[in-house]
Amino acid sequence: MVEADTCKPSGKLRGKKPPPGQCDSNCCEDGKFYTTYKCSPPVSSHTKGKLTINSFAAGGEGGGPSECDNRYHSDDEPVVALSTGWFNNKKRCSKYITIHGNGKSVKAKVVDECDSAKGCDSEHGYQPPCPNNIVDASKAVWKALGVPENDWGLMDIYWSDAN
Repeated sequence: MVEADTCKPSGKLRGKKPPPGQCDSNCCEDGKFYTTYKCSPPVSSHTKGKLTINSFAAGGEGGGPSECDNRYHSDDEPVVALSTGWFNNKKRCSKYITIHGNGKSVKAKVVDECDSAKGCDSEHGYQPPCPNNIVDASKAVWKALGVPENDWGLMDIYWSDAN
């Protein structure tokens, strides 16, 4: 592998205990160090990643409105957030990617960043930085891939930019 194609951690972030009632799940732990990344693995026509689940709706665990359009999105809309490197300074905003998993595929719109460089603060819902290989998807994406609801949460997938 060429050196330019590798993605090494950019640093570490020290976790702080969230204020009471400010974090529901996957909260930062006080004093724990979290690895941060400003890059993601190289994108190809068969980019491996991890599918996670998120709500982009108002009041959902996604925090504020989506970074690309400053809007909230229904759980019925196939939308995703990508790790920092793949989000590429908003260059994938409002573009579609094709996600392959569970023997099926679905097109989803990129609306947000799953921040791999920052976290453990109010802007990030007091959650740790995202790993650098995450496609954080709405319920609609999981439904379209035919994954049984009790298996929603984390799945190996591959994805590509849609034409």
